[in-house]
Amino acid sequence: MTHLNLRKADNNFQLRVFMKYSNIATLLLILLQFVSSNANDVLPSQGGFGASPVSALFVFGDSIIDSGNNNFLGSVAKANYWPYGCDFNLGPTGRFCNGKTVVDILGDKFAMPYIPAFADPTAVGLRITRGVNYASAGGGILDETGRHWGDRFSLSQQVLNFQRTLDQLRNIMSGRNMTRYLEKSIAFMAFGSNDYINNYLMSSMYDSSLNYRPPEFANLLLNHYTRQILALYNVGLRKFYLVGIAPLGCIPNQRASGQAPVGRCVDSVNQMLGTFNEGLRSLVAQLNANHPAGIFVYFNTYGALGDLLNNPATYGFSVIDRACCGLGQITCLPNAVPCPNRNQYLFWDAYHTTEAANFILAQRVFTGPPSDSYPINFQQLALI
Repeated sequence: MTHLNLRKADNNFQLRVFMKYSNIATLLLILLQFVSSNANDVLPSQGGFGASPVSALFVFGDSIIDSGNNNFLGSVAKANYWPYGCDFNLGPTGRFCNGKTVVDILGDKFAMPYIPAFADPTAVGLRITRGVNYASAGGGILDETGRHWGDRFSLSQQVLNFQRTLDQLRNIMSGRNMTRYLEKSIAFMAFGSNDYINNYLMSSMYDSSLNYRPPEFANLLLNHYTRQILALYNVGLRKFYLVGIAPLGCIPNQRASGQAPVGRCVDSVNQMLGTFNEGLRSLVAQLNANHPAGIFVYFNTYGALGDLLNNPATYGFSVIDRACCGLGQITCLPNAVPCPNRNQYLFWDAYHTTEAANFILAQRVFTGPPSDSYPINFQQLALI
């Protein structure tokens, strides 16, 4: 196994923001304002959501956190059949996992119901007041990414879908409450993986690798990403949790490509991700500096998953180089028999982590140090 080089965080900006938002006095003030808020200002809700520090969770991304949008699209990329969901209380829902996604686990920490998929016809009315999931398998930052899978929601389409949700919410709550509601909501965004796996690395179907060197392609992605983040900011969202790209050269799909010796990651793939991840972290610092009304956070997925890959036994994993379900470079086929010891596998299928891994990653998102979650973690973001 190739050990990953994890860079130490630059602490200057992190220290300024952490001191701004996380000192005891600030947290006490936030809690005091929360407890003493006027009852007339409580937002319309479902399940007592006025008692939660997070009004809603709006989820943007790809198959890692898709909760079933692709079930309703003309896409080959679906996971609404067994054994997907074999450990999930609702069974196969379209989640690309044996159980819960990271978003499901984060929602549990705030006693939220499962966030409904935007494309689900029942995702209307009060059901969407705790948030909506727009994530779509195959979707990427670039509109053309994943086109060989068929229909999918790209980043730009997901932003448009969010604006449609806002139109519905305006019929439920007043303008003042709407503003407060969006300020207390969190946009959880996980993009970029498909732009490499289902675009840049597929030179037989896409010409991006012919037109851009890896650093240029990363900058192209970041420029598109920035525009859409700011579009969400301009319609009222103020809290953004931006997830970096994992070491894709270590997923079973890439290990089975024959580009690296058995048992090793594809180092060339991992190396090309550095510009994007470092750029996204720098973008967070820039956005925080230029938009003081908001708070933007970066999650170091590369480092967090890299830790699990480098120290599997520490986290209870015994198999990190192959999938629990599905062979080689593919996802689970319908009615395939998955491994029985799923908690010991890091990867569920050729692309996606198991529920066991998701619990560990979600905890690092929620309470992780600045080396994981920069400049603050998800829990701290929720309390602001």
